[in-house]
Amino acid sequence: MSEVKVNKISPRSGTALTVGDGGDTVTVTGNDIRSDAYKASDGGNLVSQSGTTITLGASGDTVEIASGATLVGGGIDWQSAVKTANFTAVAGEGYFINTSGGAFEVDLPTSPSVGDQIIFTDFSRTFGTNALTLDQGSIKFQGQVASTKKPEYNTSGQTIQIVYSGSTQGWIPTSDDDVAFVTNPTIAVDFLCIAGGGGGGFDKGGGGGAGGYRNSFGSEASGGGGSSEATLELTPGTQYTITVGGGGAGGANGTVKGSNGVNSAITGSGITTITSDGGGGGGTGANSNELGADGGSGGGSSTNTSPAGVGTTNQGFNGGNGGTSPTSSGGGGGAGEAGNTDGQAYGGDGLSSLITGSAVTRGGGGGGNVDGGGSGRQGDGGGGQGAGTSPADQGSAGTANTGGGGGGGTGNAPQVGLAGGSGVVILSMADADYTGTTTGSPTVATGVSGKTVLTFNASGSYTA
Repeated sequence: MSEVKVNKISPRSGTALTVGDGGDTVTVTGNDIRSDAYKASDGGNLVSQSGTTITLGASGDTVEIASGATLVGGGIDWQSAVKTANFTAVAGEGYFINTSGGAFEVDLPTSPSVGDQIIFTDFSRTFGTNALTLDQGSIKFQGQVASTKKPEYNTSGQTIQIVYSGSTQGWIPTSDDDVAFVTNPTIAVDFLCIAGGGGGGFDKGGGGGAGGYRNSFGSEASGGGGSSEATLELTPGTQYTITVGGGGAGGANGTVKGSNGVNSAITGSGITTITSDGGGGGGTGANSNELGADGGSGGGSSTNTSPAGVGTTNQGFNGGNGGTSPTSSGGGGGAGEAGNTDGQAYGGDGLSSLITGSAVTRGGGGGGNVDGGGSGRQGDGGGGQGAGTSPADQGSAGTANTGGGGGGGTGNAPQVGLAGGSGVVILSMADADYTGTTTGSPTVATGVSGKTVLTFNASGSYTA
């Protein structure tokens, strides 16, 4: 192969420089090639005679690529040192990446210019085992803003070339071996999802069970002794439906027990639906419906011979059974403990969460009726007070937006059970990830330890 070594090529006359003819192919090498455009030469490489800079034309000259010619190269400066750990990439450079010792991350330039290019190639063919992650910082990547989930390449043998296109789309991959362009990095969102509480039973009725309690925030527990759940990963631009369940009605006559609460849920594309079960209704003392109903937390039974309701696994505890000394009905189960744990006819306590920035207890069970009167017996966290018979004490409903169970009804007129409290759904995400697009008028709190917290006291939606 012939070789031309020069420091500078200038036109003999005028300011236009033509190198080669149409149909020619030239490979241009070098660390820094300066011109507005290039023209192929007839055979051979352009190689700097000294140093590593090739200048085509003088200042103000126009260097053209002839029609039909092909330019091979482009000025990528391949680095000889193989990268084996985190580093910051530089525009115009190519890198051999060896992840055989473990996955690592590359920080992209923070102030790129349009046309800047970078290439990464899998030197050890181990991306499939130990992925390469690109940290885009505040710059967009394929039109997506930065999030907690970064662009990741995990196919062995990949070569990824990216170019900066400007502020609208940011970095764009112009090639990668499996054409797996990274799109829509997901947004990490924690949730607390509580269903409506069950209603208390009629006529010496059992307490309603608390609504199912599911939680992913921090290391906080879910109901029924369950562990904290996995954080949701929401896809930008996708609308997620929030359903907040209402409380179950109290038993209105001797033929029915308290009604179960209504489920709460988070649904949408790309996630496994989160559903919390409505709390179980309390049993009634007027007929054969003495047993408590199953639910998020179980309803209390009205007699000691009838079973209490069973709570849903990892959502709530069982209700309590009725007693004979004194004659009493069972307390509804709570998110944090079973009915009757703190005493006969006491509703089970709920759980405390810091997801809103302050400790709030929710998911308490409703208290059962006790012959002989008295007050209290509601579970901590919104449970309704159980009624008394002599003297009469009508009890109370579960507290709204806590999922608390309703109190069991008294043996004296009007004997009706008390309603359960409605549920609530709370979302928590990084302030930078909050889009501001909601329906249903949730309460929005920003700057909660760097998080934006949405509290849905009624059904609505959030678009990530």
